[in-house]
Amino acid sequence: MNKQFNIIIAGAGGIGSAAGLLLREFADFGVHLYLGDQFEENARKAAQWITEGSDKSGTVQPFLMPAAENSPQMLEIFKQGHIVLDCLPGSQAARIASLAAQYGLHYANLTEYVKATEAVSAIAKEAKTGFVLQTGLAPGFVNVLAMKLFTTFCQKFGVEQVDSIAMKVGALTKHAMPPAYYGFTWSPIGVATEYIEPAVVVSNYQKTVLPSLSERRAVAIDGIWYEEALTSGGAANLPDALANKTRLLDYKTLRYPGHYGWVEQTLAGFDAAAANKTQLLQAAMLQTIPALEDDVVVIYVSVQGKDQRGQLHLIEQSYRILPFAVGNKTLRAIQSTTASALAETARLLLLNNYQGLILQSQIDPSAFLNGRFVSMVYR
Repeated sequence: MNKQFNIIIAGAGGIGSAAGLLLREFADFGVHLYLGDQFEENARKAAQWITEGSDKSGTVQPFLMPAAENSPQMLEIFKQGHIVLDCLPGSQAARIASLAAQYGLHYANLTEYVKATEAVSAIAKEAKTGFVLQTGLAPGFVNVLAMKLFTTFCQKFGVEQVDSIAMKVGALTKHAMPPAYYGFTWSPIGVATEYIEPAVVVSNYQKTVLPSLSERRAVAIDGIWYEEALTSGGAANLPDALANKTRLLDYKTLRYPGHYGWVEQTLAGFDAAAANKTQLLQAAMLQTIPALEDDVVVIYVSVQGKDQRGQLHLIEQSYRILPFAVGNKTLRAIQSTTASALAETARLLLLNNYQGLILQSQIDPSAFLNGRFVSMVYR
């Protein structure tokens, strides 16, 4: 472990803290963490949480990361960094990516917001370091897994096109009670956004857009019944990368039966012309849906198509991931699945010669899925 890297984490919330913990505890290189947040006390508490009870020697330095401007301390830290892991809201992505490009750092983010992705993509095209976008759970892991299964299917059956690629993820509580049959395990505004913004899919070999919450149906995964529906963001760039290679491709969010019916009824109570439906839905959900710590993440990916003789085949893979213990700490399932993917991306960027924009379809599935962080959590 003779290599040493200065890793900046922008955002000291649940995912940023978890990524810092995983990197410091399990990286196969030396780690010095800079943990930034717009509230310095949050950064200090997160740094203390990461180091408490740990025998690792890597230092963790909290710092203030102002929301609107770049402080001298912040710029000095960027001068010393090797990579920045952006765990901030999508509205900050272009700002942080610009700093990464300016100071020659690698960059990775989690946001599924389309405008943020477009802005960072433009910055990354001219960068001399690697910029990996949308590299959490969904978008992120689920897309890399889909690319792996697609490649495996084509090689196994000697074809270049398939009939369908399905990606499904549910960040759920272990139990579901009426009326909403759901509990928040991650950002309420993130849930509301994925329900309101349109979903990008492939239909008849063409990239297209469909309303979120459409194409709702019941599915059973590992013997448990769920409802699935189209939602925004989770497909990453796969509709662009695979539009001419699959007749159908979509990303759907899994929920317990009854939840989508409650959401549909709630949305029906809003003015159809309202411009702020995301905020209205978030407010309505917060009035009814509790936040819970004890969670489970369910993942399912499948590829279906015909071989050269016309025989129909399906390959599929599923995971049911529970909270993950790290020493005397426990990461919620949504934390460990998201943060391990981000940490794996950081490892790939730091140990390889990546340059420019790297989208989910371009990540090496074998290196990513078999890497030390992802393989530790996704079992």
